[in-house]
Amino acid sequence: MNNQKIQDIVATVLAQLGESALSSADIIKIGDQTASTVASIEQQKTVVSDEFLPDLGNIEFKKWNGVQNAADPKIIDDLMSQTNARLGTGRTGPRPRTTALLRFLADHSRSKDTVLKNIESSWLEERGLLEVQSCAKDKDEYLTRPDKGRKLSEESIKKLQENCIQSPQVQVVLSDGLSLDAVTANHDEILPALINGLKNAGLSVGTPFFLRFGRVKAQDEIGMLLNAEVNLLLIGERPGLGQSESLSCYAIYKPSKDTVESDRTVLSNIHAGGTPPVEAAAVIVDLAKKMLAKKASGINLKA
Repeated sequence: MNNQKIQDIVATVLAQLGESALSSADIIKIGDQTASTVASIEQQKTVVSDEFLPDLGNIEFKKWNGVQNAADPKIIDDLMSQTNARLGTGRTGPRPRTTALLRFLADHSRSKDTVLKNIESSWLEERGLLEVQSCAKDKDEYLTRPDKGRKLSEESIKKLQENCIQSPQVQVVLSDGLSLDAVTANHDEILPALINGLKNAGLSVGTPFFLRFGRVKAQDEIGMLLNAEVNLLLIGERPGLGQSESLSCYAIYKPSKDTVESDRTVLSNIHAGGTPPVEAAAVIVDLAKKMLAKKASGINLKA
């Protein structure tokens, strides 16, 4: 393949990504050169552009209509405006358009990142959050052994007993779960608003803390350990393609060793594009008041 064909391919891809007016660069071939030859080539390389490639997570790409020669493009645009689902991606023969494929790969990478990365302890310290951990020793064990994420480590049990208020009406716990982004993107809006809302409602609130590598079931042990009436667990949801910031609130009244999943009340899809964090905080405060009044949660709350 000659240099001109390579330049044409690069130009076509960049044009589909929305780039224009990019200066061409020399194509440098590196074969079986000696180290000195390679070093010389490195020194001779020219910079293609000072600009960055566009962020495929931006709204213009999420709402990009890739259907070519549509009978009425406005119909597709209208559908795309009403949902974040992957519509109007278009195709080239049996294959997806380049932009659609790159978006898919970028979103998939983002979802993997938020599952595998860990929240820095310094981030928690800046927000005054006590940190405890489940029995999972690291993220790999957390993902492969869900049972270990359902129990607190011995060190964490001791730390909670020594540092947390006992027998509060409401205990709030924040956990990474399956999404780092869900915690870091929503914390500053939902947790302070939630704590203040509960206190303004006249409820006694326990010491909020962060549970690393936590599963939903861990809130039962926490509730029994601290003897809290209402237990609220804010935990990162499993990310979807293009949405890695979704948080859920699992609420339960006086959990015990006999607690089952239907005993929990859940508010999910908490993020800027779903239920806004501040609005969710207000809903959770009302939910806690209702749970205390009826002394129930889950399906028993609706009885």
